[in-house]
Order: sequence, then structure tokens, then C-alpha cells
Amino acid sequence: MHPHFEPHIDTDANVCTSLLVNRYLQGRHLAWAVTAAFGDNLADAARQAAAPLNLSADQLAQLQSLGECLNYNGYGETLDDLFYDPAELYRQMRPFADPFAFIAESAAYRTLKAGYQEDMTRAVALDAAEARAAGRIFMLPAEKWARRISGVFGNQLAVESPTQAHAVLTAKPGGGYVVSVRAPLVAKSGADELCSQFDTGGGRKGAAGINHLPDAEVGRFIATFFAVFSRS
Repeated sequence: MHPHFEPHIDTDANVCTSLLVNRYLQGRHLAWAVTAAFGDNLADAARQAAAPLNLSADQLAQLQSLGECLNYNGYGETLDDLFYDPAELYRQMRPFADPFAFIAESAAYRTLKAGYQEDMTRAVALDAAEARAAGRIFMLPAEKWARRISGVFGNQLAVESPTQAHAVLTAKPGGGYVVSVRAPLVAKSGADELCSQFDTGGGRKGAAGINHLPDAEVGRFIATFFAVFSRS
């Protein structure tokens, strides 16, 4: 371990990286931390963190949209799937201490918002491949729009049906699937337990994933998904 490494760990399901960083920075960039928490689908935690900012409902909605769009730009098989290389998007964001200024002035945000809305329209038109009381599983095709929307689609499904678990399996061009799992928002547990049972799987209690699920493992994944979430 590097001598300057300093771990900051909180396994609470309502904590994400941005909120850990916000603690360390003692709230110096709170509006950006709130934005990122919204992007991680921690809407309640984001609103609680935002309390000192005294924002209106419209302002909170703006930060939520921005956070979701930034998170959306992080999903893809390769950089070619994305609207922006994340490093380039970071360079565009870096001059803005205020996320509201970025919203007002950034052409990148407008591009991401339009792409998000178009891709989500395609995703919500799909029926679940498996639907039971405990959860739903969706299968997305091996297309750029599906790879971009996979994570944020899972977030939206979780918000729409908070008592159910959700899995989004997005086909990879070379075979197999990328998997995004969201535990029921009312419980926020089980996602890490499920995904850790598969090679390349891991994550948080409320949200986890598998980088590569072979075709031959899909049946076992579906069975394990319902076994884990039927008892939660």
C-alpha cells in the first residue's frame, strides 16, 4: 500500500463516492456533490445533503437532470459508444465551480440531455424478459444506444417500482452481456450479494453489476436473481 494512501470507507447503502468526497472537503463543493449523488440514483440522500443550499424544487430538478446525464455518459463498451470521452467532459466541467452555470452555458449538457431522452424512449418501449413479484429483468440489444442507457435505465426502473429489484442485461457485440442490477429502493440490499457470485461481478448493496456474463450463465443469473430478491 502506498504510504500516502488514505482510505475513506462507508458501506451505507445511502452513501456514494461524491458524498464521501464532500465530507472530506467539508462541503466546499456541495452543489456538485448533490449533482453526483443524484446521478448515482441516491435522490433522497442528495436532497438531504442539499438542505444547506436552500434550493427550490426546480433547482433540485436541474441538478438531478445534470447528474443523470453525466452518469449516462459513463456507460458504454468503448469510448466510441459515448457522446464524450469522460476525460474531455471533465475538462469542460472543470472551470465551473457552480453546476448551474455549467447547465446554463454548456453545449455538452444539452447534447447529453437530448441523447439521454432519445435513448430512454427506446428503452422504456421494451417489455421485461422476466417479470415476477420480486423483480424484473430486461434484455437490451447489442447496439450503441442500449449500451449507453443500460445503467440509467436500471435507475429509472428502480424509481418507478421501488419494491422490486431490477436487472438490465445488455448484449455485447462479441457475445455475453453487461449486467446492471438495482436492489429494491425500499431495502437497498442484495445487489452486491448477487453480482459477487459471478466472475467480474461486484458493487454496492443497492447497485451492482457484472462486466461480462457469458451466454451460458444467463440461466443461472436469472435463477440467482430471483432467489436473492425473493427472500429480501
